Amino acid sequence: MFKCLIRYNNQSHTVVAGKMKFFDELYVDFQATPVKNVAGLKTGTHFQITIHPKQDVTLEKLSLFTKQVYKGNESVFCNGFQSWSESREYQVDEYIPPLLSIARPLMQPYGDYHIDAVPRTNGQLHSWTYGYIRQEKGIAFLGSLTEKSAFSMIVYDTQKQELQLQKDIEGLELKHSFPVLDAIYLEGEENAVWDTYFDLMPEKRPIAEAAVGWTSWYHYYTDISEEIILKNLDAYKKHNFRYTRKVPVIFQIDDGYQTRVGDWLSIKDSFPNGLRSIAKKIHDKGCKAGLWLAPFIVEKKSELYRQHPDWVLKDANGKPVKAGYAPHWSGHFYALDFYKKKVQDHLTTVFFTVLNKWNFDMVKLDFLYAVCLYPPPEKTRGQVMWDALQFLRHIIGDKLILGCGVPLGSSFGVLDYVRIGADIHLKWEHRLLKFLRNRERVSTMIALRSVLGRWQLNKRAFINDPDVFILRDAKNKLTPTQQYTIFLINVLLGDLLFTSDYLEDYSIEQLSEYHSLYKWRKSEIQSVQQHDEVYSIHFTHDKWNFIALCNLSAKTISHQLNKKAIELEPYESLVLKKIK
Repeated sequence: MFKCLIRYNNQSHTVVAGKMKFFDELYVDFQATPVKNVAGLKTGTHFQITIHPKQDVTLEKLSLFTKQVYKGNESVFCNGFQSWSESREYQVDEYIPPLLSIARPLMQPYGDYHIDAVPRTNGQLHSWTYGYIRQEKGIAFLGSLTEKSAFSMIVYDTQKQELQLQKDIEGLELKHSFPVLDAIYLEGEENAVWDTYFDLMPEKRPIAEAAVGWTSWYHYYTDISEEIILKNLDAYKKHNFRYTRKVPVIFQIDDGYQTRVGDWLSIKDSFPNGLRSIAKKIHDKGCKAGLWLAPFIVEKKSELYRQHPDWVLKDANGKPVKAGYAPHWSGHFYALDFYKKKVQDHLTTVFFTVLNKWNFDMVKLDFLYAVCLYPPPEKTRGQVMWDALQFLRHIIGDKLILGCGVPLGSSFGVLDYVRIGADIHLKWEHRLLKFLRNRERVSTMIALRSVLGRWQLNKRAFINDPDVFILRDAKNKLTPTQQYTIFLINVLLGDLLFTSDYLEDYSIEQLSEYHSLYKWRKSEIQSVQQHDEVYSIHFTHDKWNFIALCNLSAKTISHQLNKKAIELEPYESLVLKKIK
């Protein structure tokens, strides 16, 4: 039986599902409706909670909870706070280590480290928007159907033997009726559960097409120019392989074209003909043109910050809110105050210029989490994030949006493409950031874990962007085996397939690998299963059944498949065909 715990004005009450409960300051309407039975679904309940205050109240906590016995052989899925946050299945006795204190001044804004309600003790694992318990047969799933009222945190509490869904509402000043929770609990076969979850979601399904293409970041980073972009455009079209001819091709300019972060219409001298000219040349090659921006952040050395310091978001002490630290910019960068009309007017001008004057077809919008770091007293973080994404969707219109650094639940049905993992590294792991326990770190290992953990979102919530694959030799320390594993996982579990390689430098062997892996596009995924650091991807292609085995570890592993041992070398992946 599910119950609701509500805490406000230093008092707590418990309400049973299906009841309306009256208190002196407010009353709670807690509705529970059975979910229509479908094939593969064992049970399901739809929960809705609305709070009706009789006077002004300050909310402190709202939690939907039930008893849950956790077995030692079960695992639970922990969805990270935003795109880059590590997301995978954990054993019930595992622990999510906190960010080291020495790293907090630089890295705390990136994840959920600044949210006090997040559990940090042994015996409590947490997940954002949705989570599930992988049981012997199927999964037990708890998830929010909308995050427009507040972010939702799933807590697996093995100490209390409880399963909880907590709304991120601490400190919210409430003056009116508030539909605080709209969530669902389901048990059954995995794909039946996921289909039911998204069928009941009020937001529309994604309609963007799968796409392939090129982006400048993972080869040139901020050191880009018009010459570099056009040279790569020619090389990409020269090697426009048969597998890419029937899908849209997006050619994207990433960070480095602007003079400073925040000064999006001020272009570096290395682009002497401006961006409109480059967009036209991209179109002339038959590609869509994409451009990177980070609309809600600004560098202190930018003209925007110098001219409009009042546009920067301030905390309770009047200090600018730091959104992170980037050594390739000018150190700390700051969040903009989205609710200021002048900020919204400025962003409207920026996007009108990029999309209508320069004629770009897609914008990659990064560091989106920054907009909700410090919400006003009458708003939750989730409400700010929702308002900001709706604003972007409105001013961008039918042009494509690739979201990055964004809380995923807020983007369901709103954004076209969304990054579902961390940035790929030019090595397998970033040892320093791993030591600091940064869950949003640049890391190939973390990126692939999250892509494997979030595969179910593809074409249900948006089109998955698993980040780039890398096959080149130059400026790269990934081994050929590691490169193969990255490409295989990306092509199976993502439908936005980018590279940053200069394709003219590919050897015959690299071109052959490109051909051999691209054929797996449009495969239908049945399941992804984890056994330590070996992942098995079960899928169909051309009416045949296959299994891809991917070893993400640095050791040789003997994997049992149909009572036979298959040796997987470090970082090795194999694709096997299932036959009778």
